[in-house]
Amino acid sequence: MNVPVRPAETLRDTLAALLDGLPPRQAAQAVDRLIANYRGATPTDTPILRDRADVAAYAAYRMPATFEATHSALEAFARAVPEWTPGSHIDVGGGTGAASWAVTATWPGERSVTVLDWAEPALALGREIAAANPALRETRWQRSRIGAALTIESTDLVTVSYVLNELTAPDRAALIDAAATAAQAVVIVEPGTPDGYTRIIEARDRLITAGFHIAAPCPHSAACPIVPGTDWCHFSARVSRSSLHRQVKGGSLAYEDEKFAYVAATRLPVTPAPSRVVRKPQIRKGQVLLDLCETDPEPALHRTTVTKRHGDLYKAARDADWGDAWPPEAED
Repeated sequence: MNVPVRPAETLRDTLAALLDGLPPRQAAQAVDRLIANYRGATPTDTPILRDRADVAAYAAYRMPATFEATHSALEAFARAVPEWTPGSHIDVGGGTGAASWAVTATWPGERSVTVLDWAEPALALGREIAAANPALRETRWQRSRIGAALTIESTDLVTVSYVLNELTAPDRAALIDAAATAAQAVVIVEPGTPDGYTRIIEARDRLITAGFHIAAPCPHSAACPIVPGTDWCHFSARVSRSSLHRQVKGGSLAYEDEKFAYVAATRLPVTPAPSRVVRKPQIRKGQVLLDLCETDPEPALHRTTVTKRHGDLYKAARDADWGDAWPPEAED
């Protein structure tokens, strides 16, 4: 099947081409303004993405980060349901379709895809960008108000990435309930902030109440062991920085790290990770400190120390990354 071998690179190249002819200063100014004002408190009624130039600049700046964060969440989900591949996908509030690209990177091949968003310029540009990805060329780009009035058709997978922060609490609840009614699997991504984590926990609780099993990141479907207000669960995805990123943010690094929180849940049987690395591992002389969310003997946060005397496990700990399952799966 003729699909992109490397969707991340294909997306990055396509986004770079969007800015041809748009003065760099104008693009940077548009991104600066949109970062500060993007959609506001009631985005589904009054989108601030006004025209193609706005959308192109914002997509080139934000789409790679949304792609990488969502792809990380989807990969963790896929490992918990290794025999399952979605045959259909609805991307709620998907804008230019970053989550749809992430789905094709996780499960290559064609499927029925619908992207729902209120911003017509974003949908139009998403359609244009998707022409570079054969798996997305038949995608339906549908203008829809995202909120309590939204109806979601029956589908295998619903993604909701960086959308809940734009909605009122009643609209968030209605959206999660609609997704749970429509889909076999729901993956939600939010910014990796305390508020983003709070929204994820609210969504997680509603999905569990609806009969879903948590596949990732949690190794269980019990209550989160984090005491509210003391900490928050989030992860990090590495994003290659474009010239536009460097213009807007300054600095010379070729990458930045996108912090995100997520929940992936399904009605399917799941095999979640035994435990999850929930902070960046601390590598010290002869030992590695791992902060884990685990289930044995009960759901809890726990720090474990892996030393050289643990042999192969120590080597695995040195290679472990924030967000990984622990312990690593044994190789056949």
